[in-house]
Amino acid sequence: MTLFEKIARREIPAEIVYETSEAVAFRDIHPQAPVHVLVVPRRVLSGVSAADAGDAGLLGHLLWVAAEVARQEGIAGSGYRLVVNDGIHGGQSVDHLHVHVLGGRPLKWPPG
Repeated sequence: MTLFEKIARREIPAEIVYETSEAVAFRDIHPQAPVHVLVVPRRVLSGVSAADAGDAGLLGHLLWVAAEVARQEGIAGSGYRLVVNDGIHGGQSVDHLHVHVLGGRPLKWPPG
């Protein structure tokens, strides 16, 4: 069971800021911006590369939740960044698909 699955099941504590029947959004414990929230599906999907056509609705739902989180956190008007890392070379550290919602300050491109 992944760390994020345990958070979604409320088996370990996290600051949950938004949830639906399919997804949970919680604050990152190592924030990289004033607002840094992770949106994860309740169902384990290791990453985007593991998704198939049947997961299209879930993938869209995660982006919708990310936009809702941005509105709720007050960063939708000024802008924010959504990041999905996939695989080791993509920077993914937890094998559970997650969308980073980052904002609250100007963000540079390319990052670091």
